[in-house]
Amino acid sequence: MRGELTAKGRATRRRIVEGAAVVLRERGVASATLDDIMVRTSASKSQLFHYFPDGKEELLLAVAQFEADRVLEDQQPYLSHLDSWEAWEQWRDVVVKRYETQGDECPLGSLFFQVGRSTPGARAIVIELMRRWQENLAAGIRSLQASGRLPDGLDVDARAAALLAAIQGGVSILLSTGRSTHLRAALDLGIADLRRAGDTGP
Repeated sequence: MRGELTAKGRATRRRIVEGAAVVLRERGVASATLDDIMVRTSASKSQLFHYFPDGKEELLLAVAQFEADRVLEDQQPYLSHLDSWEAWEQWRDVVVKRYETQGDECPLGSLFFQVGRSTPGARAIVIELMRRWQENLAAGIRSLQASGRLPDGLDVDARAAALLAAIQGGVSILLSTGRSTHLRAALDLGIADLRRAGDTGP
């Protein structure tokens, strides 16, 4: 969409994106059509092209952004409040449940497959999602440092990056096999490793 939207325009655009996300989850990205989305969202073709002038690819990128935001929203309120070991365990449970519920079909991955993961828009969404996720994990580790549960000298950014990489590996295997064993192990060992750093710290 070119230019600034009114409040009503933003609400309409969001309604279309959210409705499209439901259609794509139900029918699959490859099978869903603009007609399916128009029926679900009660939007006309002129409305779709008003809010998404570049057509289906622009709409798919908007839905990809919506799905990326959901990845982090589904981890709340725990992801933003990782200030105790209990909170880390609750967050761990939420992450596992989210991906077990999703199963071996990833709507975000399917969207990127359709628009091309390496296209600038898609790559920017992935980079921003990983940045925000890692920053939340780093903030949680710093909260533990502030409360004396972890030593001050810990390399926070490296720990957060390693934990995120482990999660992504576990999710990738789950998408390939339908099993969450590796994701559970990645989270359990990542949190356990953090706790050991606190136990052996100065």
